[in-house]
Amino acid sequence: MADMDVIDYQIFGDDMQYIEIELDPEEAAVAEAGGMMFMESGIEMETVFGDGSKQQKQSGFLGALMSAGKRLITGESLFMTVFINKGQGKKRVAFAAPYPGKIIPVHLSEMGGELVCQKESFLCAAKGVSIGIAFQKKFGVGLFGGEGFIMQRLTGDGWAFLHAGGTTAQRDLEAGETLRVDTGCLVSLQPSVSYDIQMVKGIKTALFGGEGLFFATLTGPGRVWLQSIPFSRMAGRIYAAAPQRGGSKEAGSILGGLGGLLQGE
Repeated sequence: MADMDVIDYQIFGDDMQYIEIELDPEEAAVAEAGGMMFMESGIEMETVFGDGSKQQKQSGFLGALMSAGKRLITGESLFMTVFINKGQGKKRVAFAAPYPGKIIPVHLSEMGGELVCQKESFLCAAKGVSIGIAFQKKFGVGLFGGEGFIMQRLTGDGWAFLHAGGTTAQRDLEAGETLRVDTGCLVSLQPSVSYDIQMVKGIKTALFGGEGLFFATLTGPGRVWLQSIPFSRMAGRIYAAAPQRGGSKEAGSILGGLGGLLQGE
């Protein structure tokens, strides 16, 4: 018997997407708190401790405590929300992307039942997905990984949905093939892909190149998903351009800088 509920879905939108999940009676979807956009009559919400997976239930209270503890370590809430169809016939629930980008549907059984992803990228899934921590064997990854060193491990055999900022790139790496990426641009990877963190060699590049001190080195075989705009990068640009941080309100204008000087900004 499958560990995860069998669900149907449809993705709407282009740059600001949302996903509608169709649930049969007693089927359920699980999501982070605050991700729901709308739900039809007959769907009930339930807050669960941990991830609410069957693996967690089979191990009792200790399993729930361990599951919640893993979520706490990754910086997420101790609780998740389950949306269950308690009505008659098919019902729909929708989840919205948190910022501009693309929703990535992944069938975990096609990935060998397991997927490693950035902690901010998980959007929702069929109920039954187990959400844990992907521990890195190399000490440098945990110590120097920056925004990308804490990874989540999704386990199950059904649909899971990730969100990536900007435009998504999917790469299938051959055995031994290497790809170096900004740590924030890494969305997800198969467990067969090894993941290490390396320091930028040139100190001038690190300090003045604007690319940070570290990058991720991915080595195949396996599939990886990348995003063109990490949320941390977008948030940093917005924060830097805010008026209270010295950014001009007319930054897009040729006269914006001159106007700021004349006004004493």
